[in-house]
Amino acid sequence: MIDWLSHFKEIWLIDFEFQCSNGERSIPVCMVAREFRTGRLVRLWQHELSEPPFSLGPDSLFVAYFSSAEWGCHLSLGWSIPVHILDLFVEFRCFTLGLSTPCGAGLLGAMAYFGLDAIDASEKDAMRDLVLRGGPWTADEQRAVLNYCQSDVDALACLLPAMLPTRDFPRALIRGRYMAAVARMEFAGVPLDVNALTKIASSWEDIKVRLIEQIDKNYGVFDGKSFKAERWERWVADRGIVWPRLESGSFRMVNGVWKSLTRNLH
Repeated sequence: MIDWLSHFKEIWLIDFEFQCSNGERSIPVCMVAREFRTGRLVRLWQHELSEPPFSLGPDSLFVAYFSSAEWGCHLSLGWSIPVHILDLFVEFRCFTLGLSTPCGAGLLGAMAYFGLDAIDASEKDAMRDLVLRGGPWTADEQRAVLNYCQSDVDALACLLPAMLPTRDFPRALIRGRYMAAVARMEFAGVPLDVNALTKIASSWEDIKVRLIEQIDKNYGVFDGKSFKAERWERWVADRGIVWPRLESGSFRMVNGVWKSLTRNLH
């Protein structure tokens, strides 16, 4: 464990607080980072996030929890993504694969799993609401948000040594690289014709009615816009088709069954 960490000149524990509307890019509110060995602490508010206060190169390791959020903030700020990433959420999920996690897989859940103290969930929710409320924030509110952000970094400082003995380090770095890829995908988004999507969404009920009218004339299994399983069962029985059933006797309606059995029914 120690030999592996010695590869890095610096080990940074990092957390951002940010706002993000549905489908939009992150708007960083603040960042707190702590260098694991020296304890050096960096606390930056929005206007102070002009450039990274640390090296993002191969001599540094960055540790975060569900780190695609942090790297999304990097991208929003125009910062590079670190070369080496250890994501403790991913590692916790790997470690507990197939096992029960009574308090969930979030940071508080991972802390509880390893018997580590953390802030109360209600306090976390209250501070998250304060961030999402948006500014302007008072000086006291800024200080409270930074303290909350630091509490997650302090939690990482406890969780990292608890998890290190369980981790497969070369593979862990590959998994960390994937979280950087996730951040880039989320930042780029899915290319959509918004005008066409809006038009389809506003006309969706009429589209469904027309589709049913066109297709159901060959089957007669819809009542208005409602699919009637008993009508489909009669249609299938009339044609001598053997359809898989559940233990309850009802037809098995999962997509794979439909694809395999309806391919030649048109």
